[in-house]
Amino acid sequence: MLPRTFLHIPRVGPVTEARLWARGIRSWDDLLAAGTGVLPRSAARSASACLEASRRALAEGRPGFFAGRLPPAEHWRLFPHFRARTAYLDIETTGLDAESGHVTTAALYDGRRLRWYVHGENLDDFAADVARYDVLVTYNGRCFDLPFLERSMGLRLGQAHIDLRCVLGALGFRGGLKGCERALGVRRDGLDGVDGWTAVRLWAAWRRSGSRRALETLIAYNAADTVNLERLMVAAYNLRLGATPFAGETPLEAPAPPPPPFAPDRGVLRALGAPAA
Repeated sequence: MLPRTFLHIPRVGPVTEARLWARGIRSWDDLLAAGTGVLPRSAARSASACLEASRRALAEGRPGFFAGRLPPAEHWRLFPHFRARTAYLDIETTGLDAESGHVTTAALYDGRRLRWYVHGENLDDFAADVARYDVLVTYNGRCFDLPFLERSMGLRLGQAHIDLRCVLGALGFRGGLKGCERALGVRRDGLDGVDGWTAVRLWAAWRRSGSRRALETLIAYNAADTVNLERLMVAAYNLRLGATPFAGETPLEAPAPPPPPFAPDRGVLRALGAPAA
């Protein structure tokens, strides 16, 4: 999709991009062959240089070039080109304030391997592991996960970032991560109805009682949040692609999710007053 994208050219908006597509100009090569005179004068001056820089960035595998020039709702366009170097990320915390709280668990999934991290056990490994990836996918990570990690752990997360809250919001999906999952038919066995507040209480139960079942239930919840991001990312990409002239292309597929690291404990959830499906 990136070689068909013009939205990252300075002063080119969605209306101009749609007009170019309608005129049969559907790739960077098409635009260079047609000449930048087909663009509004304000955009024509920088278009050639931008497209040449775009070619280099794509060939050199630099997703940040495009992420820095596209609106957050359009970052879905990066996905197929950098999927092999993408990680899905979600964290759980003691609360919303990174100054007074901390990360309790975190999970990373790259479509092949699921890793999870626990405060006081292996959370220090997270920084080196996340640095291996060039693109991060989150839900609401722009506002919460990434700033929280940077403030509470001192990390510098400079990767290109696809925030599915922005991408799915542009499609009309609301209601948080769980609402988007329900709308797109994504289920989480044994964890339906469990939410972020339950995650805070699971951590408190683990710290208070040392119940490994509470910790494993928290990890199972965090892992489900993370693994399901891939299915939402693929669904969002296919839906957004379907609204372009390239809708006839073969849709992306989401591989089968990995087995959950732990089964949520129904007794622990019931004791907290949470649903135990």
